[in-house]
Amino acid sequence: MKLRSIFISLFTWFALFFCTLLPTQAQSTVFMAGEELEYSVSFLGIRLGTIKIVTEGNQTVGNTPVVKGKAHIDSHPNIPFVSLHAVFESWMAATGTHSLQFVANTQEDKESWMYDKYTFDYTGKMVKTEKYLDKQLKEKKVFNTAKKWNDGCSLFFTARHLLKSGKTLRIPTIVKEDTVFTTIAYKDAKVENVEIDALDYEIRTVHFQGEANWTGVYGITGKFDGWFSDDEARVPIRAKMKLYVGNADIELVRWKRPGWTPPKG
Repeated sequence: MKLRSIFISLFTWFALFFCTLLPTQAQSTVFMAGEELEYSVSFLGIRLGTIKIVTEGNQTVGNTPVVKGKAHIDSHPNIPFVSLHAVFESWMAATGTHSLQFVANTQEDKESWMYDKYTFDYTGKMVKTEKYLDKQLKEKKVFNTAKKWNDGCSLFFTARHLLKSGKTLRIPTIVKEDTVFTTIAYKDAKVENVEIDALDYEIRTVHFQGEANWTGVYGITGKFDGWFSDDEARVPIRAKMKLYVGNADIELVRWKRPGWTPPKG
């Protein structure tokens, strides 16, 4: 079993079930410059690595105000035959509902890096994707579309903004140059208390479920569960994905967010 492929798939799912798309939502305080959230990723009890999400703050793309977010993905050094290091960067609309630009740098081996760039041109109703290997252009695509899209980093923030929509949504997403849809049943979300190793008390969360309309590597069925903190920060606390051979788990292990403490259950 190729653990590298599993780990990449798990991060993709981590982004997918932390996502949704809706035009309006009650005000939240999701975007906070300097916020850092670190998660452990495990499969069948084996720790595969970590994902660290950072909010870098306000910037601009062209003349459009955006918020910059970044994800650092690293495999665990003790896993044999696997070395995964990647950085995802997203420039998101200030509303937190969609992406305007996405860049991914992924280490292919010790000497080689893959670079991907997505440009969302909503005025021109198109999305442009570019793929480079060691600065050499390998592929370029253009999608004609009137939809607004999320990428593998902006999804994490979009879901937090729109967690309490109270609806079941079918979300347009671009992952690895492919256009897909994911269904999330926020209308069935419930308040639940959960435990994580980083705290000695239960956290009050909002629990929701969903299912993607495709099957991933090694039997990922598309079903998932997510638990976000039940407060205005809406911090993702835990996630679980169902595979044919077992369950994959993602859990918050460290955080830096001024003034925030996980709400007690």
